[in-house]
Amino acid sequence: MIARLIALTALLAVLTTGGVGAQGTQARVPEIPFDSVPDFLKLPPSMNFGEVSGVAVDSKRQVYVFSRSGSASGPAFGATAAQLLLFSTNGAFIREIGKELYGWAFAHSVRIDRNDQIWAIDKGSDMVIRMTPAGRVVWVFGRRQESADGAEPWEHTTPPAAPVDGRFRQPTDIAWDSQGNSYITDGYVNARVAKYDKNGDWVKSWGEPGTGPGQFHLPHAIVIDKDDNVYVGDRTNQRVQVFDTTGTYLREWKITVPPDWTTRAVNGPTPKTGDMQGVGAPNSLCITPGPNQVIFLGESTWPGRIFKVALDGTVLGVIGTSGRNLKQFSGAHALACPSENELYVAETSNWRVQKLLLHPVGGSQ
Repeated sequence: MIARLIALTALLAVLTTGGVGAQGTQARVPEIPFDSVPDFLKLPPSMNFGEVSGVAVDSKRQVYVFSRSGSASGPAFGATAAQLLLFSTNGAFIREIGKELYGWAFAHSVRIDRNDQIWAIDKGSDMVIRMTPAGRVVWVFGRRQESADGAEPWEHTTPPAAPVDGRFRQPTDIAWDSQGNSYITDGYVNARVAKYDKNGDWVKSWGEPGTGPGQFHLPHAIVIDKDDNVYVGDRTNQRVQVFDTTGTYLREWKITVPPDWTTRAVNGPTPKTGDMQGVGAPNSLCITPGPNQVIFLGESTWPGRIFKVALDGTVLGVIGTSGRNLKQFSGAHALACPSENELYVAETSNWRVQKLLLHPVGGSQ
């Protein structure tokens, strides 16, 4: 009972005085009221999602879902776990894209660029695949290990073997600047950002394992604002680092809003009261269209919240809590935000996508 009172007191203090981040004490962190649209995405009767790792929305408001579902054959560590599914603006199932594609192994994220080109990032095959809106492969980046050569999972050694230009080891996400250059977070092993130009040619990479400025401990998500500032979600370091397009470190910010420790984790043990492990860790990022952009950031399996954040790192509001039910989250692995008040949340632990409709606080837009 005492621990519960302490947790509730801490949460109340945060909601009234704000969290402390790179910019100091914030004025206030309100809870953002919202609705979750029940049963928005309508799968065919014989189909289910697996772990949903990616979600994106195109210019027509069609919804793309990258799910760790598919083949049930082969050993657990080797079965293909990737399906890219397309839904209409009202949630009706349209079709599967790239069925049984050679680059599918273990789905990680999907993004749609300004020309409605589809980009799928597959952690298992170490590949990034660009497709037309019709689903035809245009470009491939990286190369999967060959089964003929005894393909096996990467070893996570400390330090890892040196990265190789033009190749990936468990990539995670992609974003584009105003000139059409691509930035890929490369990710679980290489701990870097890789840059390609608008023609698909390799430019450079930056980053290495570590905790210092410009170093990463799992760069898991990436977005770019209208001024070409590059925001990298450095998940295990529980921070967002900001760079220019050359990879020069500019600044960083953290979300340190304590959770309600009385909520339970969906997957794994719930941390003890006062434990800030995972708090504000950027499992997912999305950035709204301009001119007045904001970032949404999703935590991992616990505390499981989503934050609305100004570009300078100021937390503008918090959305939801940990749990299995509608309006709760676990493993918010990807976010899509076609507007400031419409948000799609892909959850790995809950095997679903929620469509959220946010209600502006105090008439803000």
